[in-house]
Amino acid sequence: MKAIILARVSDKKQDSNEAQVSRIAEYIKNRNLVIWKTYEIEESSTRGDREKFQEVIKDITKSKEPIALIVDTVDRLQRSFKDSVVLDELRKQGKLEIHFYRENLIVNQNSNSADLIRWDMGVMFARSYVLQLSDNVKRKVEQKLRNGEWPGKAPIGYVNIGNEKNNKDIIPDPATSHFIAKIFELYSTRNYSFKMVREKISKDGLKTKDGKIIAASMIEHIIKNPFYYGEMISKGKLYPHKYQPIITKILFDKCKQVRESWHKKPYKYAGKPYIFRGVLTCSKCGCKYSPETAKGKYVYYSCTNGKHICSKTYVSETDLLKPIYGVLRAMKAIPQDKIDAVVNGLKKSHDNKNLYHERIIKELRSEYDTLQTKTSRALDVLLDNSITKDEYDRKITEIKERQYEINLLIEEHTKADENYYLTASTILNIAKGALDLFESSEPNEKRALLNYLLQNPEVNGKKLTFSLRSPFNYIVDLANQPIGLRW
Repeated sequence: MKAIILARVSDKKQDSNEAQVSRIAEYIKNRNLVIWKTYEIEESSTRGDREKFQEVIKDITKSKEPIALIVDTVDRLQRSFKDSVVLDELRKQGKLEIHFYRENLIVNQNSNSADLIRWDMGVMFARSYVLQLSDNVKRKVEQKLRNGEWPGKAPIGYVNIGNEKNNKDIIPDPATSHFIAKIFELYSTRNYSFKMVREKISKDGLKTKDGKIIAASMIEHIIKNPFYYGEMISKGKLYPHKYQPIITKILFDKCKQVRESWHKKPYKYAGKPYIFRGVLTCSKCGCKYSPETAKGKYVYYSCTNGKHICSKTYVSETDLLKPIYGVLRAMKAIPQDKIDAVVNGLKKSHDNKNLYHERIIKELRSEYDTLQTKTSRALDVLLDNSITKDEYDRKITEIKERQYEINLLIEEHTKADENYYLTASTILNIAKGALDLFESSEPNEKRALLNYLLQNPEVNGKKLTFSLRSPFNYIVDLANQPIGLRW
């Protein structure tokens, strides 16, 4: 009888295929068998379609004479009963005789019930091993998650490394982590779609780990991934992790708000970039103004007239930009001595600033301590059987989420305290250079700057009206003040 040797491993730690083949070849010498083919397979017996195994089955099916399939043990052939269906059918047809070397078992067309039960028992024990292994892996993964360790490959922006104790660790990738922060910052402005963020970040040099240009779907995946602010998600459940965050939860939540409200916008960022796309509102009906290009170079805006109560009035982009340039020129004209006077004045308000900072921090810490007391009380109520375990888990989750938010707020207030004078000086100098920045920017960037600058921009007829956001309104007042600040 022709024989097929089948050796299989799914892990390099297992007995090698070479050793299996050697044992089986010695077994065949003592039998009236002729080696026809030898298969050395490296694949799992429980995952995928088992392509190599299917090739063996095809050879047996096509053969015009019976085939002896020789394997080292039952688990080298199969670890589930789904394969038994195919193998047993070939056995019943007389096309297949299976030799299990270590079990000293042969099953063929004439096998009795005892031998067939031994085969089934071998499969059952092999399957039991797989299930126990799966349980062990699940327990290990769950333990890692509870310890704040991510059990898989680090997301883009991070890299897997070995730390001093030779254990695996995850750290921000020096080459890409700053791109991740920029993705969140761009998207949080509400001026960029996923596609636009992808175009911007790709120009700046971000690529995937295999060197490809990042896809727009990957941008969405990054924006939705809590790993970047300090939590990891597994099977729908969040776990705090021990690795260094790249962004704050406040920025993540801001991007979440933008993402969830994106479909509610009455306009889309598509087609050619326009400075005022989605920015202007009609003062009469409240509808948005949409842009059009005439003669290939002139840009005009008109009310979309969604409520059918306006007449079609076109206003050129040049006319709309005039009051904008007026504001930017005013800010540019701020003398340096006025900037210095403001910064010095802020320094003199040091005492009041400290009182405010201390009061806010004290209030936050007091709330945190109160929540901690509630945690202890909730445990006492649970032990008294006054509430169910589900109710206890829900309350504790709510408390811990608020405590996490409080810690972030304390951190943000501390950073604000440290950057108090630096921020004041920086923003005044940025405002002074806003005109040059605006003139040198692309339309999308100009629109982003206008969203920071303008508040409630409306068009009445052909006139643009708006108010300035804080602190730009105060900066313009400062610029227009002829004799500087008075105490």
